[in-house]
This record gives sequence, C-alpha cells and structure tokens, in this order.
Amino acid sequence: MADEIDYKIIGEDMQIVEIELDPDEAVQAEAGAMAYMGPGIQMQTSMGNEGGGLFGSLKKGLKRALTGESFFITSFVHKGSGKGHVAFAAPYPGKIIPFDLTKFGGSLLCQKDSFLCAARGVDVEVAFTRKLGAGFFGGEGFILQRLQGDGLAFLHIGGTVIRKDLAAGETYRVDTGCVAAFTETVTYDITWSKNFKNALFGGEGVVLATLTGPGTVYMQSLPFSRLADRIFAASAYGRNRDEQTGVAGTGILGGLIGGDRAF
Repeated sequence: MADEIDYKIIGEDMQIVEIELDPDEAVQAEAGAMAYMGPGIQMQTSMGNEGGGLFGSLKKGLKRALTGESFFITSFVHKGSGKGHVAFAAPYPGKIIPFDLTKFGGSLLCQKDSFLCAARGVDVEVAFTRKLGAGFFGGEGFILQRLQGDGLAFLHIGGTVIRKDLAAGETYRVDTGCVAAFTETVTYDITWSKNFKNALFGGEGVVLATLTGPGTVYMQSLPFSRLADRIFAASAYGRNRDEQTGVAGTGILGGLIGGDRAF
C-alpha cells in the first residue's frame, strides 16, 4: 500500500510540487527532479520497489538504463519529527498534474519524460509499445512508463493540458510527442502515416499514435522535443542549417535538396 502524502502545487507556468511527509513516509522521483528539501529528509537510492525481490528490482533498473533513464530511483524519506517537506520542479513550461491511481484502475501509462514523482509504494517501470520499427522513426511514444499502485503520482505535462474521455471504439490520431498519459483500457498503437507527402514536403511526423477508447487520454501542446527543436533552430548553428533548406522546405526532401546530410 502506498504512503498517503499531502502536497501543494506552487506557481503557474514553471511549477513546483511540494510534498508534505509524516515521519517515515517517503516519496520517490527520477534523478535530478528534486528542487529543495527541509530538515529530517534523507535520500535513499534503490532500483525500485522491493516487492519483486533483488532480481525484479535489477530487471527494472536495467530496463530503465537501456531506455536512457537512470538505473536508480531516488526515495526521499522523512526521518525527523513533525512534518517534513521536499519539492520537485518542472523541467520546462507546463503543468504538474496529480493522479490518484485508484481513480484510474490502479494503473496509468505515460511518456517516459513526464513522470516527476510518486508516493512510496507506487511501482514505476518501463513499458514498450509493440511495434519496434515504428519506434525508431517515431521518437517519443515507443517507450512508455507504467505507474501502478494505489497512491498519488505526479506528471509534468508540457504546455496546455488536454483531457479526452474516449467512448468505446472512439479513436484519436495524435502526434507521438503530444501523448502525455492514458489509462490501461485505451488501446495504443503507433502507425505509419499514409500520406508521405506531408513528411517529405511539410515536415510532419511519419508516424502517429492511434488511441482507441474506452478510457481517458491526457495530451500536451508542448512536447519537450518540440521545444528543443525551436531552441536549436534559434541558435547560431540552427540558423546556418536553415539557410541550406532552400525552396523545397524544411522536410526530409527539403534537407536533401538544400544539401543537408545531417539527418
């Protein structure tokens, strides 16, 4: 059973979630997410929840490492008296959303860079989509994180948050980076775009995420990859590359005609 934690979310666009802990309560987070902590809070590093034993924890740690995440999960335990506080910061503009997993059937899937922190007892593991080939071309969406348990989990969703409650059989096709989280009841797949002209001339994604209800989907308007692309384009190196795109545009074909060999 997960620890029952209290929290408050501070700020508007660059938010912080401050967790309030009773003695011996704990919250777990990805490495580097912590902003500050009060007296009595101790950090403990592990490979995940200990319920699966050493082999189970080692397997989860290896899966995280293979997908570019930290091998370890850091827990922040309140070892003092009274109330303890630890805060975690959003890495870029967006919203921090609390999820009570008991209201989502005890399980939620999310983008691997959306997870911020969760109460101790919530199991955090890597989940793979079924289509390996599409994953190489699709970028985000191929590797997800599964949050399981009966406690609170906090996700950071970039830009504006859009929630869709899908009826049975209702389908949305979404840019893979704009899918933030969804319930296990949603059928999720990565499909190739049928119109390659969009990819060649317009620069749109070659693959899309297909989400079919019933279930709940959370989408984000500003994936980190899109923000990073805009920052790179505004840099000196990015401007030099833009000068080479030529009349064919900024898609794959535009890069070829413009002399770009870097993709």
